[in-house]
Amino acid sequence: MPLGLRTPVWLIAALAGAICVATGALPWHDAVSTTDRVGPILGFLVAITVVAELADAASVFDVAAVRAARIARGHTRRLFLFVLALGTCTTIVLSLDTTAVLLTPVVLALAARLRVSALPFAMAAVWLANTASLLLPVSNLTNLLAVARLRTSAFEFASRMWLPAIAAVAVTAVVLSVAYRRDLRGRYQVPELLDVEDRFLLRVSAVVCVVVAPFFVTGIPVWITATVAAVVLVVLFAFRSPRRLRMSLIPWRLVLLVEGLFLFIATLGIHGLDTLLGHLAGHDGSALGVLRTAGAGAGASNLANNLPSYLALERVADGRHDQVFGLLLGTNLGPLILLWGSLATLLWRERCKARGVRISAWEFARVGLIGVPILLLTSWACLLVIR
Repeated sequence: MPLGLRTPVWLIAALAGAICVATGALPWHDAVSTTDRVGPILGFLVAITVVAELADAASVFDVAAVRAARIARGHTRRLFLFVLALGTCTTIVLSLDTTAVLLTPVVLALAARLRVSALPFAMAAVWLANTASLLLPVSNLTNLLAVARLRTSAFEFASRMWLPAIAAVAVTAVVLSVAYRRDLRGRYQVPELLDVEDRFLLRVSAVVCVVVAPFFVTGIPVWITATVAAVVLVVLFAFRSPRRLRMSLIPWRLVLLVEGLFLFIATLGIHGLDTLLGHLAGHDGSALGVLRTAGAGAGASNLANNLPSYLALERVADGRHDQVFGLLLGTNLGPLILLWGSLATLLWRERCKARGVRISAWEFARVGLIGVPILLLTSWACLLVIR
């Protein structure tokens, strides 16, 4: 599977959802309406995963990372800033899972090649996978859910979130630069350009990744845009590199995970979870009420993962725009304290282990405990400015 879910979390979620429906704990009509809602989101998820995987196979991310290293001209701190920019772009356009799963091994391999500390680059990948996911609906599944709930356009969403999104990336850059200032000292030997097997494939794949971004805010359903991009690359690879096309490009485990979570959380909501969370998050759309909702989203995300936390708290917000946007601040920016806070973080940790990079739960929490409150307060203040 492209997203590398090796643990049986997907199976547990799928079985839990199936049991809820089979036992009647979730009424059939509720299960159908839940599936109807998640359908377009899953369609986008499958298509954008295919786009990201094929772009990776064409060496788009590797070439971008090496070019960043060459532009930085041997300055480790400058390279770090370029990696931050690259991670921000991949998260915004290709979703946070792309940054966590595909960019992480690229920057870790680059760090090993340049003989610089991998720690700040690994942390940059996971932080940006979460913190750079506020701008567009396609950047995070929670954003897609919010757009559908609020019945707003991608452009309207971006016009409300652009300032908090900028603030979140800026805070990420400052927090990580300070936390790992010693690791970012010094210089490295500038690498040679990569010898790419098929430069035409590389160029077209890179163009598709760049061109697809504006279409995500045109009002065209995002799953259609992502599907067209995926079809273009599949046809291209069918002629240029057919061996790269395989069924494992389709993230079926992730599809089952998301569907199972939707059904399970819908069931819990019916049986009392919504009432409990309503007391925690409140129903106040004032400035402090929005901050309270953001804090509840962040806390729940770290304890129980951000996707189910968003699903549960979204119903508590009941379509109130300010509270839903505050909830996104909590569920997108908050899950950076505990390692299971978001799916992207779990996937990132697997990729780090595969590269021999071990980051302890304490190290992860140490930076998160400092950075997350700053992230939430800064982005909340920016959200109020353009309220």
